[in-house]
Amino acid sequence: MEIEQRPSGDVMILDLKGKLTIGSGDELLKDKINSLIQQGHKKLLLNLAGVPYVDSAGLGAIVSSYTTVSRENGSLKLLSLTSRIEDLLAITKLLTVFDTYESETEAVASFDG
Repeated sequence: MEIEQRPSGDVMILDLKGKLTIGSGDELLKDKINSLIQQGHKKLLLNLAGVPYVDSAGLGAIVSSYTTVSRENGSLKLLSLTSRIEDLLAITKLLTVFDTYESETEAVASFDG
């Protein structure tokens, strides 16, 4: 699992690449989110286009990240869900929790809304 970060205005975009699973990405994601929050970033966008698979630990890491960001009065949104991840979020009823976007431009603009 790799995470590359890049800013778009005041939004920090995290491009995730690889499987988001227990022992491979779940802790990495949580650590990255905590680090960004401590640096004062409150608008975070997770780009999941490069994530082929998420297990329960990976899903937990996404939910945990969302909670961490929300607690700091920030917002975490999801971008480019694969159909597999979208199905997983639908089954677990988490699609109702997260703001999800297909287009990066639309997602970044949504933070100013």
